[in-house]
Amino acid sequence: MDQEAKVTLTGNTYQVSIAARGHRWLSDEPKDFGGTDTAPQPGELLLSSLGACTAITIKMYANRKKWPVDNIEVEVRFNSAARPDPLTTVIDMDIHLTGNLSQEQRDRLLQIARSCPVHKMLSNPIIMNTKAI
Repeated sequence: MDQEAKVTLTGNTYQVSIAARGHRWLSDEPKDFGGTDTAPQPGELLLSSLGACTAITIKMYANRKKWPVDNIEVEVRFNSAARPDPLTTVIDMDIHLTGNLSQEQRDRLLQIARSCPVHKMLSNPIIMNTKAI
């Protein structure tokens, strides 16, 4: 299924309205960058997409296997100190699993986390076709 989002910026601030499948949310820049700090920055939205996809993928797999995953917390952050060069982005992700899981189950869930669709998308080449209309 192709996915789509529409982003609209009106006025003099950097706050944007985002719409997808009838859902709406905002993004903005912090005041230090000239925004009004009313919503997450675009990079934070990217990180949250990766974290959300990871948690959902883990939970779906655990549910299918009937494994006792009670809680999943995913911390995701850009790590600029680890960048090997200016064109490479490094993202660190810590996954906290709560539940009566064996070490083998935890290892498998970590492997599954790396196969979430957003992780795969960000780990492979991306082609962006951009045009002004």
